[in-house]
Amino acid sequence: MTSEQLQQLIAAGLACEHLEVSGDGRHWYATIVSPTFEGRRLIQRHQAVYATLGERIRTDEVHALSMKTYTPAEWAALPR
Repeated sequence: MTSEQLQQLIAAGLACEHLEVSGDGRHWYATIVSPTFEGRRLIQRHQAVYATLGERIRTDEVHALSMKTYTPAEWAALPR
């Protein structure tokens, strides 16, 4: 799996205002900004992302995904 493929999977299942994915083919890192995360706890946000990957997580095609999840307001408030 490539970072582009992983990014497409996440974007297909989750409305994203910003999405960055990087990794080495087994270990992935993602920054995801979605209005879907409004009012959700961190674990609920991660579960929403994992749901977009479906069987790919369970079959170990995506071995590890470290993610930072933000609402649009949280993302806008970050210092840059």
